[in-house]
Amino acid sequence: MTQYSVPLKQLAEEFELTIAYRSTDYEEIKVMVDEVSRPGLPLTGFFEHFEALRIEVLGYVEMTYLDNQTHEKRLEIFDRLFAYKIPALVISRGQQPHPECMEMAKKHNTTILISQGSTSYIISNLITSLKSALAPRITRHGVLVEIYGEGVLITGDSGIGKSETAVELLKRGHRLIADDAVLIRKLSSTQLIGSAPELVRNFIELRGVGVINVANLFGVGSIKENTIINLVANLVPWESGHHYGDLGLEQTYKELLGVKVPISTIPVTPGRNLAVILEVAAMNIRQKRMGYNAALEFTQQIDRKFEQQGQ
Repeated sequence: MTQYSVPLKQLAEEFELTIAYRSTDYEEIKVMVDEVSRPGLPLTGFFEHFEALRIEVLGYVEMTYLDNQTHEKRLEIFDRLFAYKIPALVISRGQQPHPECMEMAKKHNTTILISQGSTSYIISNLITSLKSALAPRITRHGVLVEIYGEGVLITGDSGIGKSETAVELLKRGHRLIADDAVLIRKLSSTQLIGSAPELVRNFIELRGVGVINVANLFGVGSIKENTIINLVANLVPWESGHHYGDLGLEQTYKELLGVKVPISTIPVTPGRNLAVILEVAAMNIRQKRMGYNAALEFTQQIDRKFEQQGQ
């Protein structure tokens, strides 16, 4: 499995962290885990199960504990902590590092950063950012649009009309996330988020027309950076004699990165308005997620009718 990382410098700029001590390898440091720790127990000398790949954050409680230690004890604490070569130490609430901290940071070449935010704020936001940046990902051929707030991944063979359908949806007020290549990241065991690779972001290619810039043509309200994928709409050529009369009682799924996403197979034939069909599909999947299933209600209504006639 590919190991992703985030430059420490990028995190420092994103969260406006100031540098108290800059290690010589600051520009090269990569964060590779999506967890952040408060080293409460390690400050007391307990380093069992210590995760050296995590960013460590000192809050008000930890700093108060250190204030009450002797000069020699603080030297010992930071000497042991920084010996593990952690990516960086972040101190919250604008508190300044102890002289012993700076001395050991220089000895072990460890970066010290200062956040003006509260401890809970910087920890929660760092974890959120890291989970997104380090999430497992794949790239799939297709078009990702947001319809009535529902992320719909349109798939199908090349030339079946995915991009043309997306343009019609844009004209109807919906938003484009990605065309042709969709970058899919796994945020949790039940949630996928899709975006466009930076190189093709905001562009659509239409056969016979060429490449168009969606933001320039339809306005900035017609694009979005990313969206949760709620439905896969697979476009297939209409086959004569094939039965498409599925009521939709049983939902089928497509597995992406181990996450099951509802999928609808939509046959394509001249005269079918795919944009309208996808609008209905998006609204229908939202209703199902909220606990309402029209197909189930329909069959129950028919069953009640037969029961009444049989009495």
